[in-house]
Amino acid sequence: MEKRVLLSALADEVERGKLFFPTSATATLQIKKMLEDTDCDLDAVTRLIQADPLLSVKIVAVANSVVFNRSGKKITSVSSAVTLLGLRTVRNLAMAVITQQLAGTQSKSELVAQLWKHSAHVAALAQVIARKISHQDPDTAMFAGIIHEISWFYLLSREKAYPGLIDGNIANSWVSDDDLDEDDELACEIKISTAILNALSVPEPVADAIAHLWQGSLIFPPATLGDTLLLADQLAPVKSPFAPALTQARDDFLTKLDRLANQQALDAILAESEEEVKSLTAALCA
Repeated sequence: MEKRVLLSALADEVERGKLFFPTSATATLQIKKMLEDTDCDLDAVTRLIQADPLLSVKIVAVANSVVFNRSGKKITSVSSAVTLLGLRTVRNLAMAVITQQLAGTQSKSELVAQLWKHSAHVAALAQVIARKISHQDPDTAMFAGIIHEISWFYLLSREKAYPGLIDGNIANSWVSDDDLDEDDELACEIKISTAILNALSVPEPVADAIAHLWQGSLIFPPATLGDTLLLADQLAPVKSPFAPALTQARDDFLTKLDRLANQQALDAILAESEEEVKSLTAALCA
């Protein structure tokens, strides 16, 4: 069956509210829901987090990153990490785990790994760009970076039900076939991502920023959350394996950016923040 037909059928499925989450993601979703309650029992939430190895490791790793742990004092427990980070950041990290878990355990692990590395780089860069350039909320920018590829994680999870949905394991393989043009792909991806973001109660400003990433154009200096996410996505050294063919190559992008901005000033900011970006990226990949 043509990819176009498969993708369209899947988009129709999610629009009807038929979303399928792996058991592991469902468990983490319960933690996220508890964290959304301002009156939640912190001790009870901490115990649930401790029972989730992936979430526990990620929370402790991020708490020890340069961005969040300015004192350098090693955090060794989930409870200390939760106290340091705060419930909002912990909730965002729960969404990071849910995003990873969406793909489930399937054969295309190399695609999942590259997709998550890309997401982690974008999240770390977005946090720094928001803090130092666009003056957006850094935590929101990091959150948007974490989940901006959520539709592709979900597509990977549904390949068993739709054999042939994703073929190959190299960048642009999705859009290289003649039977699927880029406009068709984008329309279906927007449908799928919008349905998932709605199901997960993602705030509208974050959903709008992700939509801007799909359809926005480069503006410098970045002034909005969408601009922040787009710049971070373009600067990320690890690209999504599903990046559309029309996406600018990194060198072309930097050439265009040089015409719009003071490249030396941007380079100085990124160089100054290099340790922070590396530390946070590594923590998100934990």
